[in-house]
Amino acid sequence: MNSPDPVSPSAAARIAACGYREALEDYIAGTNTHDFDHVRPLLHPDVVFRFSDTDCTTLLAAQRYFEKTWSTTQDERYRAVDISWRVPTPTTAIASYTYQWTGMVDGERRSGSGQATNVFVADGYGGWSLAHEHLSPSG
Repeated sequence: MNSPDPVSPSAAARIAACGYREALEDYIAGTNTHDFDHVRPLLHPDVVFRFSDTDCTTLLAAQRYFEKTWSTTQDERYRAVDISWRVPTPTTAIASYTYQWTGMVDGERRSGSGQATNVFVADGYGGWSLAHEHLSPSG
């Protein structure tokens, strides 16, 4: 007996629409506004962030962390390069990428990079939200 295809034609069409790709683009654009009101709508209510120095397991903790970073790193610009999408399904998609940032810290131009993993989930209405982000700085 053949096993059924795990992705139905309608699900395949939805995946092909690549809504999760736009969700990542929107998330990065939102963070670059330095206004959490532009980030919050892109996040799942139970989002978890794993940063190198702490985990944020509530939206309020995430907001405080983002705002602290933005106040410490002026004019920060964040971007994702070498994005690889893993196991996209009709309900979940995982992005692995290299992140890069630049900004002013204590009056000096600084930059950094590392590895990121983001998990996006479908909301059931055609939209996608960030449910998990794990950032690991380079060496």
